[in-house]
Amino acid sequence: MTVAFRPAPSVVRRDVGLYGYERALTRRGLGPVAGVDEAGRGACAGPLVVAAVVLGRRIDGLNDSKLLTASRRESLYSLITTAAEAVSVVVIPPAEIDVRGLHRSNIEGMRRAVARLPCDLGYVLTDGFPVPGLPVPSLGVWKGDRVAACVAAASIVAKVTRDRMMATLDGHHPEYGFAVHKGYGTVSHRRALETHGPCPAHRFSFATVARFGPGGVMGENEVGAGSA
Repeated sequence: MTVAFRPAPSVVRRDVGLYGYERALTRRGLGPVAGVDEAGRGACAGPLVVAAVVLGRRIDGLNDSKLLTASRRESLYSLITTAAEAVSVVVIPPAEIDVRGLHRSNIEGMRRAVARLPCDLGYVLTDGFPVPGLPVPSLGVWKGDRVAACVAAASIVAKVTRDRMMATLDGHHPEYGFAVHKGYGTVSHRRALETHGPCPAHRFSFATVARFGPGGVMGENEVGAGSA
């Protein structure tokens, strides 16, 4: 069941801080609350990684993973994975993204991540958009990783997991610089594609990659060269 509306200001005020959504939902008997977010949506190489987190306790310093330094993300990752009530991670490889499509892969990854949480849930907060087909009521929160602690925690787990995977891929394919740009369409990455062509870690349905792949057919999954 997906709830597509936003809580009224009287339910969640703007001044209640990062834990306001969870406190308000728990007071109404809708806990535990899981937060869900992904990393790698805008990349043209590497997997899409989706994480779901039920905090269960306060962890100071949480924020949108993109606003944190790499070392701070690593520290918070350790805290979240040891102190949170439940954490699950789903990795969707490039080949599945090419077949299923980016948005459908994202939605499916969020469903899988929630389903794998080893606890009963009362509510789910997802970053950015509603996700149909979840087993409990849910809400898509605009910039959820900046306003809801559990979503921020999920964004950190997803990004650290993916960054580590990209560093490993860099060891197998050092010519692309995956450890530096993490698979996003930077200038250096595009130059490497021009020189070496794509490898199996690339998403061939993305325009940045497809123009250098077999037949040079332009892809339709491109969403930009961001760092989410």
